[in-house]
Amino acid sequence: MSTETAKKPSVLFVCVHNAGRSQMAAAFLTNLSQGAVEVRSAGSQPADKVNPAAVEAMSELGIDMSTEIPKVLTTEAVKESDVVITMGCGDECPYFPGKRYEDWVLEDPAGQGVEAVRPIRDEIKTRIEGLIASLIPVAK
Repeated sequence: MSTETAKKPSVLFVCVHNAGRSQMAAAFLTNLSQGAVEVRSAGSQPADKVNPAAVEAMSELGIDMSTEIPKVLTTEAVKESDVVITMGCGDECPYFPGKRYEDWVLEDPAGQGVEAVRPIRDEIKTRIEGLIASLIPVAK
């Protein structure tokens, strides 16, 4: 199968408000995979806007999340994703056989300043690097 016809792996990040952790994870995966992975994020109870401290923490690394908007979790988004990574939404995420599910236990950045968000951001980046390694074969 050529790379042109190969389907990109797709990942859905889910947290309750889709305002911090899942937004940072989606931004990292989009940025670090350089378009090799289809990325979605959503929340079971989306917030009105993305956490400003998360936006600031990501901008420190040159990743702009200022135009992102929290999205509601849909059954279709789960169905269309190969990997579903939950970040504290528990059993509110629909389950479909044949999907890869992971639950990343991460501190919730809601209501915290950028100083508290930085270590969460860095932990997410480390996990994203591992996720990319598991999704994209290294061509050498």
